[in-house]
Amino acid sequence: MKKWLLAAAGLLLTVTTLSACSKTVATTSGGKITESEYYDSMKKTSSGKQILEQMILDKVLEKQYGDKVSQKEVNTQYNAYKKQYGSSFSSVLSQNSMTASSFKKSIRSNLLLKEAVKANEKITHKQLVKQWKSYQPKTTVAHILVAKKSTAEKIITQLNSDQGKNFSQLAKKYSTDSSTKNKGGKLSAFDNTDSSLDSTFKKAAFALKQGEYTKTPVKTSYGYHIIKSINRPAKGKMSDHTAELKTQIIDDDMNDSTVLQSVVAKVLKKGNVSIKDNDLKDILSNYLSSSSSSSSN
Repeated sequence: MKKWLLAAAGLLLTVTTLSACSKTVATTSGGKITESEYYDSMKKTSSGKQILEQMILDKVLEKQYGDKVSQKEVNTQYNAYKKQYGSSFSSVLSQNSMTASSFKKSIRSNLLLKEAVKANEKITHKQLVKQWKSYQPKTTVAHILVAKKSTAEKIITQLNSDQGKNFSQLAKKYSTDSSTKNKGGKLSAFDNTDSSLDSTFKKAAFALKQGEYTKTPVKTSYGYHIIKSINRPAKGKMSDHTAELKTQIIDDDMNDSTVLQSVVAKVLKKGNVSIKDNDLKDILSNYLSSSSSSSSN
C-alpha cells in the first residue's frame, strides 16, 4: 500500500502539472493533443485509474481525518527520510519520479491512512497479549563485526581476560563496521519492531543482561558479531506498555493488505463517493464490494 501511495503521488504530480498549463497539452507538426484527448487516454490505463483512486481516497481521508495530521508530523517524517538517505536523497526521489512536494503529499496520505486504521480497528486484549510476547523495550548495544569466526573468538578471549572493559578499544581496532567502530561499536537504540537489524542479532542482543557480552560469535549475513549490552531496560508489566503495544499493532496493520483493504472500503463508503464518468464507474468496485460482503457476514 505504501509503495502504491508513493507511485501514485508521482504520477499525480505529472498529470496535474500538465493539465494546469492550458487546454492544449502538446502541439506537434501532426496536430495538437488536448486535455480531453489526454484524459480519455489516461483513464483507460491502469496508472491513470490508480491516480484517480488515490485522488478520491485523499479527498475522503482529508475530510474525515485531516485535523488529526499536522504539517509538523509530515515534515518530521520527511526530514527523517532525508537524513536516512543523506546525499543520495535527491536521486532517490528522482528515481521514483517524485519531488520534495509530491513526496510530502504521499507522506501525508500515509499518515491519514494510519489515522483511519486507528479509528476503524478495535484492538482486543488478545491482540495486546500476543504483541506483548514479542515486545522488547528500546535497548542499546555495541558490537564488533569481523569477517572470520576465528577472529571473533580471539576478540572474545581478550574480552574475557579483562571482563569486557576494553570492548570500545577492541571495536576501534577490529570492527569492520565503519559507521560504528569509532564510536566503540555503539548502535542506536532499537526495540522488537526494528527492521534494519538481522533477527539473529536482535535475539542475541535481547538475551543479554546490561553489561554482558556474547560469549560466542553471533553469525549474520554481514559476518560475525560480538555484542555488548549497554542499556537494557526491564520489560516490566504489560499494563505499563499498553500505548506502545497498540502503536506496534497499528504499524503492523499498515503492512497488512487485508486490513488496509477493509479500512479503505469503510472510508470510501463513508465518503459518499459518486463517479460521474461512466467509463470509470466501477473503479472502486473492489473496495466497495468487499465492504458490502464483510458487512453482510
